Amino acid sequence: MTMRLRLLAPLLAAALLAAGCSESGEPPAPDVLRVGLAAPATLLPADVRDQSGRMLAGALWTPLGDYDPATGKTTPRAAESVTSADRTTWTVKLKDGGQFHDGTPVTSQSYVDTWKAIGQENWQASRVVKDLLRAKEITAPDPLTIKLVLDRPSGQVPALLSSPALVPLPGSVLASRDWAGFTRHPVGNGPFRLDGDWQPSGGKLVRVTDAAGKARVIELKTGDAAAQYDEVKAGKLDLSTAVPGDRHEAMHTDFAQRHVMWALPSAAYLGFPLTAAHFSDATVRHGFALASDRAALEAGVLGKQVDPAKSLLPPAVAPGERSSTCRPCTFDAGAGKSLVTQAEFPAGTPVHFGQSTANWLRPLAEQVTKAVGVPLAPEPGQGPFAIELNLMTPSPQEVLSEIVKATGYSSDGFADLLKSAEETESAESGEVYRLVENQLLRDLPVAPLWSGHGHAVWADRVGEVKATPFGGVDLSAASVR
Repeated sequence: MTMRLRLLAPLLAAALLAAGCSESGEPPAPDVLRVGLAAPATLLPADVRDQSGRMLAGALWTPLGDYDPATGKTTPRAAESVTSADRTTWTVKLKDGGQFHDGTPVTSQSYVDTWKAIGQENWQASRVVKDLLRAKEITAPDPLTIKLVLDRPSGQVPALLSSPALVPLPGSVLASRDWAGFTRHPVGNGPFRLDGDWQPSGGKLVRVTDAAGKARVIELKTGDAAAQYDEVKAGKLDLSTAVPGDRHEAMHTDFAQRHVMWALPSAAYLGFPLTAAHFSDATVRHGFALASDRAALEAGVLGKQVDPAKSLLPPAVAPGERSSTCRPCTFDAGAGKSLVTQAEFPAGTPVHFGQSTANWLRPLAEQVTKAVGVPLAPEPGQGPFAIELNLMTPSPQEVLSEIVKATGYSSDGFADLLKSAEETESAESGEVYRLVENQLLRDLPVAPLWSGHGHAVWADRVGEVKATPFGGVDLSAASVR
């Protein structure tokens, strides 16, 4: 028995090395990248709601284009062009040769049928199709042309169509409607295909077309962010796509030149019940906004996973950067209390904060209450409430529409101003959207709180790591050696 174990030991060690599972942390084959991530909620691109899902959608699919809200420009990807003469009728020309991983062609009809399915299902992207795109007709005049006729002019179509949620689905799943089966083994048109089914523990991506210096195979492992951070340090993982709050300070030493932070398409606001007597005065709303210590919450209950707001529009969709932090975004407890007193907010009147599952609402409520001297009632009622947005597109129109919907805000000229911003050509709409933002910051139906950000750290053998708000870490760009 002893001799047999001696013979088996080197064979087992060799097998572990070949599988890239060395206990000593030895790197795998030169073209294999080992990536740690949180388990995604779904792999169905139209229903993605977390950064792991966005990253995997970016690896498995190619969107029509990449849109930069700061410049209003679109870089074509699967599309050759997105054009319109009147901003009501839009024409999308596809690049020839697009193919799904099952070998079937990607055609204009693929998009038409996918967007129809999105409109019929209760997915995250359904609001993009129904509330933002609002096309009366979507047709495929030929295999490489998509024609959209909107119910009103919109210059935001290039931004909306760049959403990774609107990528095409293959004909097989559109016919079967087996969405659950598809999430186990999604079939896209992107740089990687999924090898085998997705498992709770992770999966393996294989590059469709080899690229020199880039990973051919990506081994994905789900798990705890802190453990994966330590595994990258120990050489057992190459890349961790999340960094917990208690590692933020160490990150700058442990991975001095090997970490990246990027804006996420998420934002939080404190909404106000505008029809409630105590909050109908904008002075009161400004007082509550100034009494919100965003930095304290960021370092506390929010675990350093957010950036305190500097403007109403979050960085992921903002048309350029504001020159300074907006006044209602700052913490000034004394000024906040003065404003509430000035507005003659009834002394001793309890505030019933709106019911929410947000873990930060009660700490924020207690903080604001202490600053302005208004007692907090623990039971829910008609008071300030949490608004958490998980955005699907890089268009400012989505954020602003959601704020209006959540609060019922309206004022003289506002609807026309928002309409003008939507109608303006994307590359020129930033200035008008800033005017919309300024009016909201004046009337303050919501107090901006924070936006999300992502972090990634990587090992010495990895290079060219970059990330985008709607795609997360770009796995196709990372190089390995």
